[in-house]
This record gives sequence, structure tokens and C-alpha cells, in this order.
Amino acid sequence: MQPTLPLTRDLVLIGGGHAHALLLRRWGMRPVPGVRLTVITPEPTAPYTGMLPGYVAGHYARRDLEIDILRLTRFAGGRIILSAATGVDPVAQTVTVHGRPPVRYDRLSINVGITSRVPDVPGLAETAVPAKPLGHFAERWDGFVQKVAEGTLPPDIAVIGGGVGGVELALAMSQRLRDHAPRVALVEAADRILPDATDAGRRRMRAELDRAGITVICGERVAESNPTALVLSSDQEVPARFVVGSAGAVPHPWLGEIGLETHEGFITVDPMLRSVSDPAIYASGDCAHMRDTPRAKAGVFAVRQAPVLTANLRADLTGAQRRPFHPQRRHLKLISTGDKTAVADRGGLVLGGPAIWRWKDRIDRRFMDRLGTLPAMTAPPVPATVALDVRSTLSSAPLCGGCGAKVPATDLRAALDATPAVARPDVLTGPGDDAALLQMGGAVQSLSVDHFRAFCEDPYTLARIAAVHAMGDIWAMGGVPQAALSSIILPRAADPLARSMMRDILDGAMAAFAAEGVALVGGHSSVGAELTVGFTVTGLHETAPVGIDGARPGDAIILTKPIGTGTVLAGDMRLIADGEDVAAALTSMTGSNAAVARILAPIATAMTDVTGFGLVGHLSEILTRSGMGAELTLDALPLLPGAVPLTEAGVRSTLYPANRAAVPAFDPGEDPRAILLFDPQTAGGLMACVTDGDAVLPTLRQAGVGARRIGTITDRAGLRIG
Repeated sequence: MQPTLPLTRDLVLIGGGHAHALLLRRWGMRPVPGVRLTVITPEPTAPYTGMLPGYVAGHYARRDLEIDILRLTRFAGGRIILSAATGVDPVAQTVTVHGRPPVRYDRLSINVGITSRVPDVPGLAETAVPAKPLGHFAERWDGFVQKVAEGTLPPDIAVIGGGVGGVELALAMSQRLRDHAPRVALVEAADRILPDATDAGRRRMRAELDRAGITVICGERVAESNPTALVLSSDQEVPARFVVGSAGAVPHPWLGEIGLETHEGFITVDPMLRSVSDPAIYASGDCAHMRDTPRAKAGVFAVRQAPVLTANLRADLTGAQRRPFHPQRRHLKLISTGDKTAVADRGGLVLGGPAIWRWKDRIDRRFMDRLGTLPAMTAPPVPATVALDVRSTLSSAPLCGGCGAKVPATDLRAALDATPAVARPDVLTGPGDDAALLQMGGAVQSLSVDHFRAFCEDPYTLARIAAVHAMGDIWAMGGVPQAALSSIILPRAADPLARSMMRDILDGAMAAFAAEGVALVGGHSSVGAELTVGFTVTGLHETAPVGIDGARPGDAIILTKPIGTGTVLAGDMRLIADGEDVAAALTSMTGSNAAVARILAPIATAMTDVTGFGLVGHLSEILTRSGMGAELTLDALPLLPGAVPLTEAGVRSTLYPANRAAVPAFDPGEDPRAILLFDPQTAGGLMACVTDGDAVLPTLRQAGVGARRIGTITDRAGLRIG
């Protein structure tokens, strides 16, 4: 048998810039065994800046210019930490991350781009929006466009900064609002726009601005801003209801606090793209300053740095030879002019028109296709000689993690039925219950255990979800979680990495347990083939525990979390789920059920948590134990983003067939929402039967819970869709 190779080195990437996006694709095609790859970025997607003006002008949808960093990280076999890096300690070789423990590295690469500067003048911070980051800018811009279309705001726009970015944005905004007679002004403090352009290129772009009716104001600074206008240093007022800050390339402030040599705030790198102060740290793209071959900030350099960056990091981690990066002396500038025309400028040779736009559009779309079209992940080949039925037992899809890896309900029930029960008067539950109820003098204590194989590469996030999941049965019975023991299997790793993984697991677990006042008191750990995390949890019950056998006709069925985690995670494993949808699923799974349990437990006639056997499986247990039926309303079913499209594409968790076979009387048909009723959930919501659902829903919403009534208990046996 081929041994599992241990992890021995940590490679950490900060940022989802173009160089890192291309690195991830290259790494996925040829990974380095033994390297744990980590990406730290606040968002699951990153914008391709080359298409931003086209988006602003209305030529592209926002989705067209978003690079799915989460999906690329999955393809590369890495973990993604969706949080902002706030600093680096080169001595300890750790990255400080907002909201979680530091992340260790052996090699670190920084590709965080730049940010837009909003001048520090009175009122501007309240009225202006930086052109970066995209998310905030896009929301503000789309909202402004809608208000202009409705007639509630005049189309008055001011762009601060006359570089390429500011010129492109001004032209794009004018184009987008062309039917509303926009008034657009471009304000530049210097005596001319486009300082890095050739004279011929500058003249051509100035002509484009004049053609679009854009007012260009040079040699003026913004002195003040109010909700209706910019006031310039000459006291001139520029009408402005939407103000964009695009005044040059500004480094992220924390880069200057690392202790590395910088140039105007940008990390100074040698020809190998390493920091001249620390060879363990690399930087690329706009956040880097190439000491020996300085160039203007342009995305083309980040793209061309990617192969060298990948090769040099690979060399450092394997002991191979590095190679230098040689930037071209002149690069082609393709500048959008708003109306599906563009200008090409290379060394003073200037061409423009629709053909240049089509050329630029092909380049941009080809770049995005390269990052969006990834080779299919294939399973290791099956040996030529195997036992009978091996191939038929193997699924064509990868084995799911989380609750999607549970033993099927029918197999589990058959095993439990064959297990002799030991009766004790102080044990109030029997085989088959999710949690044990123990009589402890005059009190009742609950005891539950849950664990699962990893479905994401981040031990911290996995442990947080595992802790929430393990407390689920306690909450579902109306108890208060009390103490926890861990059960952890780590993959083989060198001591520093093993310590880091264990620390991440314990910190992630405590992030969930401490919020509920639960003591993590110990546990057991071992080394195995893959990461597995679980917890045993005890709970206390001040009142009678809530069972699953008390549902009554007319009870409302309340669900407190959306379903679809099994399908979204299966899509993630197959590289066809959107990164934003995966991030939404992870956020849902880390959400606590404590607050809703406190509201529902005192009034629920029956309650359970929705986990591996799917909503139908767990509801069927309530109906069987209560001797009732139910009618569900599909239109009321809360669903995770992406779950329906993935279901329609044929994506199913590996546990789905068994979940469906366990409830043969219910046929979901072809409706994807009904199919998702069998989807295994990890750290799912609570499903409660209550007498007055209309009364409790407002209380749940006031507690910040998006709970819904999804059906009604009936006295007619069976499960139906209403």
C-alpha cells in the first residue's frame, strides 16, 4: 500500500490577486506532496480589474469579472481562511488574522494589490466611495444607478484621480447613464491626466473624454465635500451625488508595519520576487516594488510574475533552483472608453475603436476562462486485480465529508436492532436515540457524541462546525450544553505542522464552546490517514427533556436553518460550486442553535436537529414516534444559495441514495426542492413542532434567526407536499 505522505512545510498566500489566482491553478495541476497550502483572503472571490470598467458601463455582469478564489484553492488542495490578514511576524513566521489565531508559515507570498485613496478632506469620508474593494463600490454604484433611473437622484458624478483607473471609470459611468444626461467631472490635482501615458495616448484619451462630455479639471485639489457637491481649492463647486476616489496606487497600511524594506509603502523585492529583507517572504503584483527593474503599477506584471513566483516557491519548498523574473520594458496598455470601444497604447503607437474593444474583450474573457475552466479531479486508479464488487461499490463521485459520510440509516438501524439492550433504571433512553438521557438524582443529564471526516482543509473552521454539530442533540432535547471531550485524528505531519493543526482545532472548538459556556475538558487524539474531528458533549436539563414523540395534529413545523449543505459541499468537492455559495454554507454551519433552542424548547411538542439523514429522515422519526403525518410546503422551505442549481445539475451527496431508500413511501419527483429534503445536513438547524407557529416566528426573528414555518402536523399518516 502506498503510504500517506506526511505534511512537512507550510506555504501561505495572503491575498487573491492575479498572481496568486494563476499560482493556484498551476499548483492544482502539479502540487508538491508534503506542502500544506493556505490562502488568506477576506472574500471567496476577487475581481479581475481589467473588466471593472466594462462592468461599470453595463457591458458585463458582476459575476463575469469575479475570480473564484475559494474554488481555485479547493482545486489546489489547499485551505482557505476567509478573513483579513492584519500583520506578519517574520521572527515567529506567523500571519496575524482578524478573528482567529495566528497562522504559521515556512514560505509566505503576499499579493494583495492596492487600495484607492480618498483624500483626507472635510466631508469626503462620508460622501465618497473608493474604487476598491469591488464589493462595497459595486453595491454603492448599483444603488446610485437605480436611484437615477427612478428619478430620485440627479446623475451628477465626480471622479477624483486622473490616472488610467479614474479615466476609465469616468467614461464607463457616463456610458452607463447615457440615457439620463449625466454630468461627470474628473478632478486631478496634477497639471495633466494620465501621467504614465505617452503624449499620443494622452491626447487620444482626452479626446474620448471630450466626446463623452466629461468635464476635466486639472491642477485643483478637493477642499471639501458635501452631499451635493465637491468644493475645490479655487472655491469652484462641482455637482456630485456620487463621488469615486481613484487617486493613484496606495499600499495597504499594514504592509509598512511588517518591518520589511519598502518603497513608498510597497514591499521591495529582488529579481526572484523575494523581500530584500527576508528571503522567506515573497511579494508580487501591485503591492511589490521591483528594486532592480522598477515599473509602473499594471496588472500585466502580476500575470507575468505568476510562473516565476510559482517556480520559486516550489524551489524553496523542495530544495530546487530559483530563477529571476525579467519584466518587459514596454507593455501594451488597453484602455476602455465606455461604449464598447477601447484605445491601445504601446510606446506611442496608439490605435482605437470597436476592434480594439473586441480584442481586449477576447483577452479578458480568455483570462477568466483560464481561471474558471479547471481540469476535472479524478480518483486514483483502481488496481487491475481487485476483489469482486470493488468497482461497483466505489462511487464515481468523491466520498463526502461531514454528515454526508454517515453510515446509512437502514444499515445503522439493522445493526442496532441486533444489539442486545442493557436495561438500567437511570438510563432513560435506549438504542437508536441520538443522545442518552441519564437520571442523576433529581436532575437529568444528556450525553451525545458526534464526529466526522473533514470536508474542508481548515482545521479551525472544521472544529467550530464540529462543536456546533455536537451540541445539536443537547439543544434539540432542550438541554444546556455543559462539558465536552474531543476525539481527534490528525493526518501525518511534521511536529510544527501537527502542533499548528492541533492548536487550530482546539481554538476553533473553543470559539464555539466558550460562547455557550461549555468547558472543553480533555479528550483523545491519534494519527491516521485523514483529519477527523468530533466531540462528546454533556448537557443539563432543568425541565423535562423534549422528545420526538409528542407532535400533535395542527402543530406548525418550524425550521431554523436553510438546508442544502450536503449538496453544496458535494459540489465544492467536484469543483462546480460557486465559492460564495460554499462560504455561505460554512457560515450557516458555524451558526449556533442555542438562542432558538431557548425559545422553542419550552413550547415544542417535539423537536430534533436536522443532520445526516436529511429533513425527511428526521421528520419521519418524529412522525413514526408520534403516530402522526405531515404536510410540507416547498415554497416555504429555506434553501442555501446554490443548492437548487447544483441539484438541477445532478449533484448529490454520497449519502443521498441511502437517505431516500430509508423513506421509500415519499417520492420527491423531479422538483429540486423536494430532492433536497433528503440532503444530509451538517450542523443543521432545529426542527420543532409547536402549537402556535404564527406566535413564535416573530420572537425568533427578533432574536436574529431566519426561521420559517415549513409545514403542518396532520392526523393522516404519511408525508405529503402541500
